[in-house]
This record gives sequence, structure tokens and C-alpha cells, in this order.
Amino acid sequence: MAKLRRNHASKGTAASASTIVKVSLFAFLLLALVWAFLQWNAGPPLPGPPATIDYAGEAYYLPAGTQGQVIDHGGFILSYYEDWEQAEWVAYILTRAHLEEDWTKRDDHFRPDPAVRDASATTADYRGSGYDRGHLAPFADFAWNAELADATFYLSNVSPQARQFNGGVWRELEELTRDWARKNERLYVVTGPVIPLGEQGRIGRESRVAVPRAFYKVLLDLDEPQQKGIGFVIPNAVSFEPLENYALSINAVEEATGIDFFAELMPQVLEDSLERTANPDLWPFSKQKFDRRVGQWNKTK
Repeated sequence: MAKLRRNHASKGTAASASTIVKVSLFAFLLLALVWAFLQWNAGPPLPGPPATIDYAGEAYYLPAGTQGQVIDHGGFILSYYEDWEQAEWVAYILTRAHLEEDWTKRDDHFRPDPAVRDASATTADYRGSGYDRGHLAPFADFAWNAELADATFYLSNVSPQARQFNGGVWRELEELTRDWARKNERLYVVTGPVIPLGEQGRIGRESRVAVPRAFYKVLLDLDEPQQKGIGFVIPNAVSFEPLENYALSINAVEEATGIDFFAELMPQVLEDSLERTANPDLWPFSKQKFDRRVGQWNKTK
């Protein structure tokens, strides 16, 4: 009897094991079907932060070494620095072809950027502050496209700028940048506040937007026959100095900002060559614009 019981027990165990295997297999198949159904209904995965700006089939790598939220607005990409409630950099390709197109109407539709994760600055932050809502990517650089031009008025693309700076030396640099893009066909442009230099106060009761002490702009021309680069760091104040006095190598601007502007964009030997020196003779400045700035634009109140 003991042996019979033992044989009976063995058969029962085998049957139980077989049942467990079947149930497990069924559960696995059911879970697989549920997972497949959920994936089918979920749609495509949400895109992560862009790694490059694409232009004419070429990929231009974005700046590196910063911690902001990267936001793609189509024609320009920015990194929003929450602590300062403004972008730490804005990057885009500026082309002669676009600048030669007709301009769209300018509406000055300044507004918060809905893409900013923790809410951007607001128009109320600037009201009565005494500072201009200064563009980083200028309207005029995108006036060829109504949608992109309108996007430049998101407050993520705006910084507090002294009125005579925004309407003076900064205006001169923006106009010259467009002149240089027309001359050189296209430029890779990166602009922002020099955050390591600190702030000169805050504006706005809620957002507390930092007022930068200085701003930078770096320009890169990768097209033959004369590849070149140049940078600028300019105090956020009225200036009576010639613009070329603020010209720096890209390396010097990287040291001032802590940003690697053109990481992985080009071979290391070419990057070292273009970023090490800045030759103002390759970037023609305008005595006429300088005279206009000193005689007219600086008197903006």
C-alpha cells in the first residue's frame, strides 16, 4: 500500500506540475497580448530633447555643458535655465536665402512659453522694471516665416536688457550678424546671458527674473573657402566703444560661459583652429552703424 500510495502521489505531482505549466503559459500569453494592445494604443513614443539642429540635410550639434530644459521651436532651439527664468543659450542657423525673403508683420506678441516645464517668465515680470524684453534669437532673423517670427516672442527667448544696450550696441551686433550671414551664405549662431558673471538684480514679484551683467554671441562659418569663427561678450549697459573691441575667440567665450558651443560638430583639429583665434578683419564692421549707435541709438529712453 505504501508503494501504491507513493506511485499515486507521484502521478498526482506530475499532473499538478503540468497544470501549473499550462496556467503559467496562458498567463504569459495573456500579459503579452495586453502589453501589445497597450503599445498599439499608446502611439509613437514622445520625442526626447533634440541633439542637433538639422539644416539642408546636415546635423549641427547643440551646445554642451549646460543644465537647462532643451526646447525646440522649429527654427531655433534653446536651453531654458529655470534659476534665471531665461535661456542660457539659443542656437540656430541664419542663412542668406531666408534673409532675402519678404518680412512678415511684427506683432510684438510677448507671452509665456507653454513648453517650459515649470512655467516661464511672464509679461508682468517686465512691466515697470525699466528693462527691455530683449530678444536672444531676434525677430528679424526669422521675419521670413510668420510662425517662427511669432515664436521669438516667447519669454523663454527673452532676457532683461538695459534699454540703451538693447537699442544700442546689441542692435548693432544683431544687424551686423545679418550682414555677415548675407555675405557668408549661412552662420551657426548661439546667443545668451553670461551666467557665471552673475546678475545685477531681479525683476518680477513672482518669477524673479535675473538681470544678466553681460551677454554673449558666437558665430561660426563652416562654409568654404574661408571657415572662421568669432565671439562677443558685451556688458548689459550703454556702450560708446567700437563693437570690434568686444570681439573674442570662441575659446574665450567658452571660458567665460562654461559652455562648449560646438561640441562634436567638426573634427577636433578644425574645431581647435576655428575656436582658438578671432580675426576681426574677416568680419567687416560698419563705421556707419557705429556712428549711428553713438549719435542716435544710445539716446533711447
